[in-house]
Amino acid sequence: MKQIELKDFNNLTKTLTFNIYDFFYIHSSQQLALYHQYIRAKYNAQYLTRILQEVNYTIGASILHIAQQDYKPQGASVNVLICEAPIKEDKEISNGYTDTLLAHLDKSHISVHTYPELEPYQNIASVRVDIDVSTCGTISPLQALNFLIRRFNSDIVMLDYRIRGFTRDIRGKKHYMDHSIVSIQDFLALDIQKMYQVIDKNVPEERNFHTKMRVKTLNLEQHCIGNIFVQLKRSTQRVIYQSIQKEMQDIFDGIEA
Repeated sequence: MKQIELKDFNNLTKTLTFNIYDFFYIHSSQQLALYHQYIRAKYNAQYLTRILQEVNYTIGASILHIAQQDYKPQGASVNVLICEAPIKEDKEISNGYTDTLLAHLDKSHISVHTYPELEPYQNIASVRVDIDVSTCGTISPLQALNFLIRRFNSDIVMLDYRIRGFTRDIRGKKHYMDHSIVSIQDFLALDIQKMYQVIDKNVPEERNFHTKMRVKTLNLEQHCIGNIFVQLKRSTQRVIYQSIQKEMQDIFDGIEA
């Protein structure tokens, strides 16, 4: 793809947002305790920070600062400030200030917030995770797309990709896009496309692209907290399967039920 020769810094802000869900079957106080233990282990700030560090490496950015926070009773937030250029040691200059090569730091970041349900509703509890990968410059957050989908391996993935602002080329002409995109689907790996039912709702004239994905095959064993799946009767397994499927479909379709 032919690159645009820019006059100055690329002022386009590109943001890829993930809104993902996982579902769990819980029918006893013992399973509820195991569920809370699982949430604290998988969705704590330290673990999520490692994932965002991997995202940073995947998109080829440099980390400037990491802020992380765990919450009680559960849940966590992590924000990673990133930049496009490699980080070099600051050198003090004559006026007493430090000389830095970094700019627009407030517009380039990776963040994650978790929203686990504390109690199941009709024996089903959901965990929602929101992830934002926002860059300003030539780095594209779409490079993190397949990595994050595989890393979380979630039941539902809602994706939004938006490009804001404009940049100028060396002739002063404004550009509102610096790459071609018709759909987020075009950037999905083949193995991921096979795993999910995928639907688009795009507004290309507004540079706003939305894709929602729902896993095609439900592995019920992964949704049962504790090693109870093998102990369940077939009839019970069918009830659990139908309950999780309904909850997934409601959220996928935005049904208030």
